[in-house]
Amino acid sequence: MPGKKMTYILWGSGLLIVGAFVGLVLSSGLKVELTLHPSKADAESQPSVPVITPTSFVGVVKQVYPAVVNINTTTTVKAPSYPMPFSGPSGSPFDDFFERFFGQMPKEFKQRSLGSGVVISGDGFILTNSHVVEKADQVRVSILGGQTFNAEVVGKDKSTDVALIRIKADKALPYAALGDSDKLEVGEWVLAMGNPVGLDHTVTAGIISAKGRSLGLGGLEDFLQTDASINPGNSGGPLVNLQGQVVGVNTAILANAQGIGFAIPVNIVRTFLPQLKTKGRIDRGWLGVSIQEITPEIRDAMGLGQAQGALVADVIKGGPADRAGIQRGDIVAELNGKPIDRYSKLPLIVSSVPPGSVVRVKILRNGKPYSLQVKIGTFPDEDETASGDDGATKERSTSVMGMTLAPLTSEFARRHGIEADKGLIVLEVNPGSEADFIGIAPGDVILEVDKRPLSTVESLESILKSKRSGESILLLIKRQDSTLYLSLRKR
Repeated sequence: MPGKKMTYILWGSGLLIVGAFVGLVLSSGLKVELTLHPSKADAESQPSVPVITPTSFVGVVKQVYPAVVNINTTTTVKAPSYPMPFSGPSGSPFDDFFERFFGQMPKEFKQRSLGSGVVISGDGFILTNSHVVEKADQVRVSILGGQTFNAEVVGKDKSTDVALIRIKADKALPYAALGDSDKLEVGEWVLAMGNPVGLDHTVTAGIISAKGRSLGLGGLEDFLQTDASINPGNSGGPLVNLQGQVVGVNTAILANAQGIGFAIPVNIVRTFLPQLKTKGRIDRGWLGVSIQEITPEIRDAMGLGQAQGALVADVIKGGPADRAGIQRGDIVAELNGKPIDRYSKLPLIVSSVPPGSVVRVKILRNGKPYSLQVKIGTFPDEDETASGDDGATKERSTSVMGMTLAPLTSEFARRHGIEADKGLIVLEVNPGSEADFIGIAPGDVILEVDKRPLSTVESLESILKSKRSGESILLLIKRQDSTLYLSLRKR
């Protein structure tokens, strides 16, 4: 019995010691980590995912910071012409009175704006956005430390929103190396550097949120999306990986969103840099087609199955694609062995092909594969499209599926460059209707329904009567100077 009593005393003392230790840990705030070893079965079923969290970005910042610059531009802007309040005709005796009272109205004024850039070579070449220096009369660059230089605009390109400027310093400048944006992974850490809202040399951290974004801004779009804070004034600044390499050029934000910014992948920039440096412009390849995304609705309406690529919405007459035999409704699936897994990829690939080169294009037409050879042209200068009265009236208009439609007139066709005068112009779209939901807008012209040309409202109604409720209807729409496919479901 005494032996058992001693055992109980020892056990009790041990528990008191353990309890005292735990209490000491809790009261002192010490951190105790317990490692649980999963069973062999659990370990095999769970993939090993290393958790990598940088403890500091100081090294990267110190490496790249000296290459980040502040860009200050001055642009002459013509003032709009407004009549003097209460003034009479020119030469009126009241002119002197109003001029003394209101002052001489300036005919032009100077507009200043701020942006960012990054030095990419020791001899002073700086990468920035085209919109930062576009139309600027004077470009001034401030480097880390406050020294300021006049800059020369070497070249700029609106489609990529990239510009190359240069400053001449007394000594070699610190510069940042260009990385490989194709190797970026979603979830990878990046830093955005620049001068947001005039705050000199600011850095923010985040991750790559997505790749291959298209914002519908026009031009070549394949943006990197990041949640590293980008604000006005950051435009042209570098997006940097943890190796201190420039992987993107900060270029756009969504005004009504937080944590959503966009950068141009540096690999797009790298492709065109030699031309910007030697020519001041970019001569890019041109296929001569308008393309659009294959949405699930269009896929269903056209019976495309799992086909991937860029849907040809229009073919420019006399262009490279037209001469090679590409037709509206074709799907460009591959170009020179490079698969088109998303429609926005096609312009990027074509633009990198030297004009005059012959490429092999694989297309799908009515579900059948074809291979064509296309001689790539040179991207033409942008033309302004004139706008004016469409020449259509509401005479003989009819409401169909939430749209008020009227036959296309020859005047509308002439003004908008439509070769045939057949089709239906959309005069009105009822809010909340199916047509409104898929994006049909007043001024659109319905050229075809289910690939059948359309000439009268009656022909459209006849086609609709043959459709079952819920069945897809494929529409070919003319919108300004382009065409696109939309899919409508019959209710």
